[in-house]
Amino acid sequence: MPITSVEKNLDALTMTVVADFVATRERLWEAYTDPRQIEKFWGPPEWPATFTRHDVFVGGRSAYFMTGPQGERSAGFWEFLAVDDGTFFEVRDGFAGDDGEENSAMPSMRMTFSFEDTGDGSRLVTTTHFGSVDQLQQLLDMGMEAGMAAAMGQIDQVLADLASFAVGSGTELHILSDTQVRISRIIRGTVEQVWRAHHDPELVTQWMLGPDGWTMPVCEVATEVAGAYRYEWEPDDVSADGSPGRFGFEGELLESDPPHRAVTTERMIGVEGSGTTNEMTLTPRTGGTLLSLVITYPSAAVRDMVLETGMVGGMETSYARLEANLD
Repeated sequence: MPITSVEKNLDALTMTVVADFVATRERLWEAYTDPRQIEKFWGPPEWPATFTRHDVFVGGRSAYFMTGPQGERSAGFWEFLAVDDGTFFEVRDGFAGDDGEENSAMPSMRMTFSFEDTGDGSRLVTTTHFGSVDQLQQLLDMGMEAGMAAAMGQIDQVLADLASFAVGSGTELHILSDTQVRISRIIRGTVEQVWRAHHDPELVTQWMLGPDGWTMPVCEVATEVAGAYRYEWEPDDVSADGSPGRFGFEGELLESDPPHRAVTTERMIGVEGSGTTNEMTLTPRTGGTLLSLVITYPSAAVRDMVLETGMVGGMETSYARLEANLD
């Protein structure tokens, strides 16, 4: 068990948990700031977590739900108040309803996470700040302390799994729900470089091509929220006059927080029906940038149909091409 001490201060209305690890501070930080990793230990073993959003920057937000043994759900969120890359972050932690919105009937609290170097590895000091003694007692009665201990007991196994989360592991697909998937890829380049590659038309047309043998004759990038974008592709051996073989997507930019997060709608040009919502988050990583793309489909059937087209393989080809262009 990595926890070495738990201290409750009724005067300061805090609970401080200290945990020590043999992994480096950088490795521990990555585990907490990567949705693929934190969801493997944030919930107790019998209530595993799924993170549908994890934006580790000031003003960013995380959204997650834990699933119980009988399929019941308990949802929560973080609002990031401060971030010092590699050493510290502070969040407002609260409960959420089934719609992901804050459950105001339940208390929220402020939490700080301090990552420190030690002679044997690293230390995490987590301090929870409560609004009142009654609130502190309410959350302890709900099993908060025991839940943190059970969750932290799983971290060592995640920290030891270096291969699954290393640079060069390729594009990964995670099924989050019947209508949501997460695409993950560590790209060798800075957050600023990867952001620009997604928003500079001259760069986009060099890498966002999917399998070899395609060109991108139309690349209209949305430059502001509520703006529209349009992308079209065609085979190398087809002229740019709209001949058979051309296809494309269009949509609207819903949110933009450069260089960390962008949210867009997406629908195939000329195809009836609802499209998708795509949420891209970029997080700095040792040796590159973690790209997380959460896609929400209108139904499980549409999700499965799109995945069966080989979408993930085409995205890996594009991301590999992006890395080559950043060299």
